[in-house]
Amino acid sequence: MDPQAILKTVKAERTWMRTHLRELVEQESPSEDRQSVNAAASLVEDWAFGLGFRAKRHPGKSFGDIFELNLTPSPSKQKPVLLLGHLDTVWPLGTLKTMPWREERRRYRGPGVLDMKAGVVMALAAVSALKKLKLERNVTLLLNSEEEVGSPVSRAITERLAKKSSAVFVLEPAQGLAYKTARKGVGYYEIEVKGVAAHSGVDFERGHSAILELVKQIQTISGFTDLKRKLTVNCGVCSGGTRSNVIAESARAEVDVRIAKAADAAYVEKLFRKLKVSDPHCKLIITGGINRPPMERTAGTIALFRQARELARDLGFDLDEAATGGGSDGNFTAALGVPTLDGMGAVGEGAHAAHESVSIEHLVPRTALLAAMIARVS
Repeated sequence: MDPQAILKTVKAERTWMRTHLRELVEQESPSEDRQSVNAAASLVEDWAFGLGFRAKRHPGKSFGDIFELNLTPSPSKQKPVLLLGHLDTVWPLGTLKTMPWREERRRYRGPGVLDMKAGVVMALAAVSALKKLKLERNVTLLLNSEEEVGSPVSRAITERLAKKSSAVFVLEPAQGLAYKTARKGVGYYEIEVKGVAAHSGVDFERGHSAILELVKQIQTISGFTDLKRKLTVNCGVCSGGTRSNVIAESARAEVDVRIAKAADAAYVEKLFRKLKVSDPHCKLIITGGINRPPMERTAGTIALFRQARELARDLGFDLDEAATGGGSDGNFTAALGVPTLDGMGAVGEGAHAAHESVSIEHLVPRTALLAAMIARVS
């Protein structure tokens, strides 16, 4: 395998990549709109068919279908590389009216261009380059439809395919210019308090405020944060009550939890389940838990990164590694012990923000690196 030959072949794909990325961005695909996500998946399915992929659709109900694309040029029992991506975005239908596709200042801009439609196009361009160089290998490209809302449907499919794969390459955006070798695990808890309503002027003594109790619980919960063990707890949403002259009968809070070690999941669960009300007339209801295990920096992932760093040098650039507090579907595969490398998609800025964009200059070399990694991994 000659990395420079791969780079030259990918360079010839630049116009194809731009054209197809624009088409994919202009097919809006918010997580909650099943029809739109499926339309985006159908575009990719058509492009993949021309590369020899076979498509398997896992029907969705609340969300779009999950698309599994398989390329098996090798008749051997070679385990495939799993390329993991998603087609849903955080942007609602109609965003293109105020945030249209455009090319300016060496960047492509548009809703979902970075997170992560560019990564999907890069995967197809990488496979196309390997096909032209006769360096094909068994590949599975899994395109999820609900990653931005926690992958409630696709997780089981992702884990099943990962167990059959030699490695998992996650097409999420890069961390700056780096690949991601670790991610925090993610948890969500809902804290609900039931109090006793009363007129705040006439029957104040009869009331027991759910809001007051919730505030005390939030103070306790906030104390769970332990920066030394990279554990953070954030109450991001709270609400309660009906009127200023009514002692609140109910209140609730939504809490985000991030953990760096799998062992901390049980520790956090214990902290939340030990919460008690300070007012015995109030009732405390706690739901939720850790829904994404952490992607820890394992020996298998380190080995993949070292291969990638070596190939990057052969392609003419340096590659760093990074850890992030955000989660991805790579958290699921890494937790199974399958070597997983993340952030192998586009370089850019502004994911989930109005200035979302992809750096054009990095598209070709990063796609060539992805292709070289697909060819290299055993």
